[in-house]
Amino acid sequence: MAAGITGPARAGQPLARASVGRRRAPIAYASTMEAGQYERDTPPRALVFGGSGQIGERLLAGLLAQGWQVSAVSRVPRAPAPGLVWRQGDLSGHWRDDGPFDAVFSCGPLDHFARWYQASDIAAPRVVAFGSTSVEVKGDSSEPAERDVAHRLRQAEATLFAAAHARGVATTVLRPTLVYGAGRDATLTAIARLATRAGLFVLPAGADGLRQPVHVQDLADAALQVLRHPATAGRAYALGGGERLGYAEMVRRVLASLQPPPRLLRVPAPLFRGALAAAHGIGRLRGMNAAALARMREPLVFDIAPARRDFGYAPRPFNPTRDMFGL
Repeated sequence: MAAGITGPARAGQPLARASVGRRRAPIAYASTMEAGQYERDTPPRALVFGGSGQIGERLLAGLLAQGWQVSAVSRVPRAPAPGLVWRQGDLSGHWRDDGPFDAVFSCGPLDHFARWYQASDIAAPRVVAFGSTSVEVKGDSSEPAERDVAHRLRQAEATLFAAAHARGVATTVLRPTLVYGAGRDATLTAIARLATRAGLFVLPAGADGLRQPVHVQDLADAALQVLRHPATAGRAYALGGGERLGYAEMVRRVLASLQPPPRLLRVPAPLFRGALAAAHGIGRLRGMNAAALARMREPLVFDIAPARRDFGYAPRPFNPTRDMFGL
């Protein structure tokens, strides 16, 4: 790793960094961007990876609304829009753009982006990348695959911060927790759809670990907010939602948003484990492993105070509606 970086950034913890602007003079973020205006002859330019994902599509809308010119990279052809050009390619580097850019955003897999960024010669004074709170949650998992996820996330953060530090680039990593709102997440939307089909949803007794579901729009807004605040450079932030609630209460609110509302059935934990084993035996519910089951009882909440302090992060409470699950 580069000098001055001894490990991955912790939430709200600064990294030593050189002055920004060796490759290109940065926008005066704290003044022009905070005011929503750009004191320059041409609009700012952004390069976006993962722009077709649930966070990325909201980020693109926000950038365009603020007058940015956006180049977004996609593996498949997509139609352009005013202010938006799609470049067909991926993080293996099979695409080109004129550049340079004022900011680079990554809304896709952090490990792929970190490797690409380390090897690239992209010119941009600002980088904002999404990671995951799994870097903290899954490091001690009983499942080897989950421990590997946490390891790759931690290595990706270290790689990205080191490469950015060496270039004098201001970089921020955002770590969302339980994402919802676009009907494309793998947890709450899956619960809503399964409950809609079955007319009920089953939880084991004791599944009351605290959660902080975060709306996808609040994450996209956060990615734009950090640009206005120089204090966010060289830091990683946990981004949970605006409310902490137990797992069962979270599920109850999801079910209450559906029409007609499915029933929530709570059963003894041994009975649930037996039913889950039977489902695994016929190839169902593979994502619900022993570690995920154990986490239902554990508090998975994160300190969002650093994000509130440093860039005014203000996520909404958890009041889901049916359309947030694509139903």
